[in-house]
Amino acid sequence: MNQRQLFLQHVAQTSAAPLALEIVKAKGSKLWDVSGKEYIDLIAGISVCNVGHRHPKVISAIRNQLDNYMHILVYGEIVETPQVQYAKMLSDNMPATLNSVYFTNSGAEAVEGAMKLAKRYTGRTQIIAFNQSYHGSTQGALSILGDEYWRNAFRPLLPGIEHLHYNAFESIDAITEQTACIIAESVQGERGVHAPIREWMKALRKKCDETGTLLILDEIQTGFGRTGTLWAFEQWGIVPDIVLLGKALGGGMPLGAFVAGRKIMSSLTDNPVLGHITTFGGHPVCCAAGLAAMKALLEEKMIDGVREKARLFMELLHHPRIKTIRSTGLLMAVEFDSFETNKKIIDACLAADKAVLTDWFLFAPQCLRLAPPLTISEKEIKKACKIILQAINSI
Repeated sequence: MNQRQLFLQHVAQTSAAPLALEIVKAKGSKLWDVSGKEYIDLIAGISVCNVGHRHPKVISAIRNQLDNYMHILVYGEIVETPQVQYAKMLSDNMPATLNSVYFTNSGAEAVEGAMKLAKRYTGRTQIIAFNQSYHGSTQGALSILGDEYWRNAFRPLLPGIEHLHYNAFESIDAITEQTACIIAESVQGERGVHAPIREWMKALRKKCDETGTLLILDEIQTGFGRTGTLWAFEQWGIVPDIVLLGKALGGGMPLGAFVAGRKIMSSLTDNPVLGHITTFGGHPVCCAAGLAAMKALLEEKMIDGVREKARLFMELLHHPRIKTIRSTGLLMAVEFDSFETNKKIIDACLAADKAVLTDWFLFAPQCLRLAPPLTISEKEIKKACKIILQAINSI
């Protein structure tokens, strides 16, 4: 059997029609398959590889850490330099009230930890989330995920969850003294890139302050410069009580985190002791990789070019079949009339001699996802857009 056959037979499948590309090499904004075919990567592992695939500083940090140690003991018991340095760097680059970092293995685990933290700190049980929001697929994260199609097959889920409409001012009235937390995406990604109204975010923050409710913002997909600022919430003029991180956090390695103030975070340390614990969360190799990636992101000023590169995509992608393009930096949704049309375009992009790898959105399958590495060059953008337009013309 070849690798593709083995993949289909032995690797648990998440859909009936996986892409099943056999990628053997990746660098920068490019991928190569087993036949040597080249792909321009326009999804970056779903906003994971913000600094590009295999950034040399990330590779060097991984190798150096492997020479020192890998796993030692359950998270939180041993002083591990990569964890400490990365937590300090994250804190230094966030508002002063967000100064305590709890590392996890993934974004979904960060969501789970933050939900527990909010309930423990406030002593309340009600959690409010938003329709068409995505926060992960574990039981707690699925409970707050904002689409019944994805939730229904796995009920019963967590009680005490209420879903409201994003960007609707009337939704804010549902927040009361019984609400432990509000969980919102800083930009609704899987809905097809819908940014919040700045005044709505400010009103949300104000209502949380009035009711003692914690405001949790999910920056798992939008963090690390994806939207043109280091954190998307900087654009809305508010500071959350807890921030959720993942995807690009590990520089290509698996890593998540929830970040809060020390007073809030300390509620997990007693009554009960070990209120939240993980074996591999904050793995030293992952933290070393993430730290190197964040240093590269800032030192090489990768965020500075994000908005200009997004504008270039929007200038080049003009076609009668494109209904609209929504963009918050290099998180972009190109909308067509249907999923069927979009899927044909995605497949045509993959089939081209010079190919492009892209995708669709969970709650907006009619939209083409554009979320390339932030390091993508103008030349690569022009080439990718030409391939996309050719794909549109071919269907």
